[in-house]
Amino acid sequence: MKLKKFSYFVLSNSYLSTSTYLVFLEMKTKVNSAKEYINHFPTWKKELKAVYKIFQSAEMDETIKWGIPVFCVEGKNVAGYAAFKNWISIWFYQGVFLKDKKKKLINAQEGKTKALRQWRFENLESIRSEEKLIATYLEEAIQNSKEGKEVKIERKKLVIPPELQTELSKSKTLQKKFDAFSLTDRRSFADFITDAKRATTKQTRLEKIIPMIKKGIGRNDKYK
Repeated sequence: MKLKKFSYFVLSNSYLSTSTYLVFLEMKTKVNSAKEYINHFPTWKKELKAVYKIFQSAEMDETIKWGIPVFCVEGKNVAGYAAFKNWISIWFYQGVFLKDKKKKLINAQEGKTKALRQWRFENLESIRSEEKLIATYLEEAIQNSKEGKEVKIERKKLVIPPELQTELSKSKTLQKKFDAFSLTDRRSFADFITDAKRATTKQTRLEKIIPMIKKGIGRNDKYK
């Protein structure tokens, strides 16, 4: 299957339950399974299949969250994987607790990412040569999850940027629509504006989210 034009999107820590920001490839079509996800990336199909096979051998529940394969134990996110432009990445949601004696894991954002750790692969051979080690890391991650090892995330207070607050103050209907969203969704809207560096970018983003708020559509709804 040939991919249509893609863009990048960012999922905040409130969605991933880690103090990090991850960039994934945005797909135009919603996927319902890991197999469907793999089919969207013909360039990485062999590599993704190899990783999927390893994940299947572990005792985890397979699901799709944020448009990507996520594997859980007793409802908790343990590991997942995704295709990027130059590599595919396996990540462990509480990877900070892994021993990582072979030093395979990286912290994508030092100083920001608290729990999540990644393991990147650029070709099929690099995956096949590490199959047993990947399985070992998954087993350790599963055991850590069962033991309750996790970084407790400090939820930051919701701060509405002035640009958004001005628009909300103009319309009681818009304010009511905004208040109807979950705290996570409201924070996502607020952060989307706050994270912009330039005033023009803030305004462009504001114009993008106002219609979404009016329609009751969260920024990440299409990835759920």
